[in-house]
Amino acid sequence: MREPSRAGTLRSGAVRRGSRDGVPDLRPRPRPRSRPKGTDGVSGVRPYRDRAEAGRRLADALIAEVALVDPVVLGLPRGGVPVAAEVARRLGAPLDVLVARKVGAPGHEELGIGAVAEGGVRLADPSALRTLGVSEADFDRRADAEVAELDRRVAAYRGDRALPRLTGRHVVLVDDGLATGVTASAAIAALERLGADRIVLAVPVGAPDAAAGFEALVERVVCPIRPAEFRAVGRWYDRFDQTSDAEVLAALTPDDPDGTA
Repeated sequence: MREPSRAGTLRSGAVRRGSRDGVPDLRPRPRPRSRPKGTDGVSGVRPYRDRAEAGRRLADALIAEVALVDPVVLGLPRGGVPVAAEVARRLGAPLDVLVARKVGAPGHEELGIGAVAEGGVRLADPSALRTLGVSEADFDRRADAEVAELDRRVAAYRGDRALPRLTGRHVVLVDDGLATGVTASAAIAALERLGADRIVLAVPVGAPDAAAGFEALVERVVCPIRPAEFRAVGRWYDRFDQTSDAEVLAALTPDDPDGTA
């Protein structure tokens, strides 16, 4: 008899919020007070020069929109970490990573059919699996490969270091953009398992529907640019190179003005 799939499921506008007896709890939180909706069109909106500038502008938006309490900033590797580093610097907050990986469709790796994250989180998008004809077994095999890379990144970026305390403070989860939201969903599920109870999702640019879908699921969504014609995250950057492991590690290394490190 085949073992049931280990994956949780995603549904439109929801993230897995933990489980009891193997049943995912997808109840949304009460919606907080109204939020700025970002920029819905493209007219007059200046793209970001690079991830560093995006991080500085995102930090300004966070400061303007959220009264942060004892914040800690977590970047989603790899591209979210340079953005998160600038946010943490502006906020004077500790910086770390929260590792999550998209699970891509066969032959279309850029199309997410689910995601995995630290702490054993594994989420599948059932509608994507049905549409693309991907079986649960195929999804599990692809997810296993992403877990191997996830474990490598956790070891490379954090090693034996524990995450900062997450309870009773704002946890600012940062990526360089939000397309479908599947990776962010897995990351949020991981944060909740780790005890985070005040999550702010912060991205410089995002698809309007994806950004709106998280607004009832985290305390705040800060997304300054929500273009009606989104297309792709990279379109909103003048420079959008791949971020390397070395760049992630450099961003996570505290500044050493005395040069003694």
